[in-house]
Amino acid sequence: MGESVVISSRIRLARNLREYPFPCRLDEQGRLEVLEKIKKAVEGLSEEFIFVNMEDLPEYGAVSMVERHLISPEFAKPLAGRALAVSKDESISIMINEEDHLRIQVIKSGAALKEAYEIADKIDRELDAALSFAYDKKLGYLTQCPTNLGTGMRASFMMHLCALSESRTVQRIATNLTKLGFVIRGTYGEGSEYSGALYQISNQITLGISEESAIDNLMSICEQLSNSELQTREKLMESMEYQDRLSRSMGILMTARLISHQEAMRLLSNVRVGICEGIIEDISLNTIDKLMIIIQPASLMSIEGKKLTPQERDIARAKLIKNSLR
Repeated sequence: MGESVVISSRIRLARNLREYPFPCRLDEQGRLEVLEKIKKAVEGLSEEFIFVNMEDLPEYGAVSMVERHLISPEFAKPLAGRALAVSKDESISIMINEEDHLRIQVIKSGAALKEAYEIADKIDRELDAALSFAYDKKLGYLTQCPTNLGTGMRASFMMHLCALSESRTVQRIATNLTKLGFVIRGTYGEGSEYSGALYQISNQITLGISEESAIDNLMSICEQLSNSELQTREKLMESMEYQDRLSRSMGILMTARLISHQEAMRLLSNVRVGICEGIIEDISLNTIDKLMIIIQPASLMSIEGKKLTPQERDIARAKLIKNSLR
């Protein structure tokens, strides 16, 4: 599984403190107590974290974190007792008082699911020793939502399925994967639409299966999807019209004076394929992957440090893309 299809790997662990009710049953004082306990435990970890109080962020700052996949859309809503612990490189984040007391998340570039799990597992064990997580011998880790019972783990890949999207086969594949205990979601997870042909593929089954088995099963599915995507790309590349579309996309991005998020993502998706297929040179995949994140509306405003009108965002986006691709 190469970086041409798999953009990143993510492990997320849902955990709750044994002596406290789930967050939905906690009042403000209870959430603040849980926050203080978790914060103290996180400060004792070997990794250094920055703490962000969600109430202190402007709306676009919180939404920018959703765009960067640091937090869930639900967590962006300001609530007393909610905080995010994030590593300096943003590869590790811990949501405190989301649906569960803790959501430990590790994201790694490329197909590195096992490496992400090793990091998450180490943090999980260290925090469990300090906090004592709610665990049942039969059910496993106890979570607010029954669908997370057991391992409490969601493993996922962010995949660039441009060819399968172009050939309109993603929906059929998604239906078949659901029967096998996997799910294809949009760019920002449950309930979201895909953007730039980016899809999240994750496990659904958490009860009665080990973390290792869940990861192995997802990696097998991901490899099959990658092969199918690459085979479909090969067929599309036989068309001169398709090759022309990839090249033209680069031209538009280099000359546009204003550009919407939707159009930019579509064109960047085309350019990404062009780089992988050798049509577009001297631009790295890393540059494109980074652009796909920072050109989003709230992320643009975070860079500018202020609110922007839709047209101001379109102008700033065009300028940022142009400067990054030069």
